[in-house]
Amino acid sequence: MSNKKYRGIVVPAITPLKADRTLDTAAVERLLPSFPHPFILGTTGEAPSLPRQLKERYIRLAGKIKTKGQQLYVGISSNCPDESVEWARLAFGEGADLVVCNLPSYFQLSEDQMRRHFEWLAERVKGPLVIYNIPSTTHHSIPLPVIDELSHHPTVVGMKDSERNEERLRAALKLWAGREDFSHFLGWSAKSGESLLNGGDGLVPSNANLDVGVYVDLERAAGRGDTVEVARLQAIADQLGASYQTGKSLGESLAALKSLMHQRGLCEPYLMPPL
Repeated sequence: MSNKKYRGIVVPAITPLKADRTLDTAAVERLLPSFPHPFILGTTGEAPSLPRQLKERYIRLAGKIKTKGQQLYVGISSNCPDESVEWARLAFGEGADLVVCNLPSYFQLSEDQMRRHFEWLAERVKGPLVIYNIPSTTHHSIPLPVIDELSHHPTVVGMKDSERNEERLRAALKLWAGREDFSHFLGWSAKSGESLLNGGDGLVPSNANLDVGVYVDLERAAGRGDTVEVARLQAIADQLGASYQTGKSLGESLAALKSLMHQRGLCEPYLMPPL
């Protein structure tokens, strides 16, 4: 198991909403303390659809209720880089430990533009930055050599990769498993066990909103090298994912996830438009 500073189960939290589309603070206060490390305002949190005031309130509340031992991850992604810097400033001021940012998604970017975008951010966010690779929403795949170059910047402490590519996963683990100053987080739940057994530092599974214990146990089993138990828990995790993802688009799956969570008494089923 990794002993790096940034590691473990990072839960990409939903954004609990009331029927009037305001933040459900009671649900936030129930959910976030139960996560090893919460990550708010990411893809699962519908961040691109949330109004500024709601985001600000969520950041402040998450910082206020952060428990001992938790590291709070806050998404700062925006198509406007200056806005990302503003979100980082607010997040760190309210108790965030790390900020997470994906590429802007409107213009087609070259590899050099990708690299310069994150270099520009790293010089300005004034705290630990995690690069977020998610081609399904940004329509860009950040090449591993670009990330490896960025990984030597003192502000860039890790990468969350949600790209479903086995060859890329193996290459990334080979690059960074032995790096004490750079962490690899996988956002592809189906390969959770494989990643942890081969030097991955952490997981960012949306399924953990439904059952975080499965992933906590999976991480522990991988740390012991118990491949049989890892396989058993991976199968359970796969079933969780299938319960709301199979045959659905990303947006539809987020609606199904909230519906399942509502059935379990964890939150209301409401999403922000356009979902």
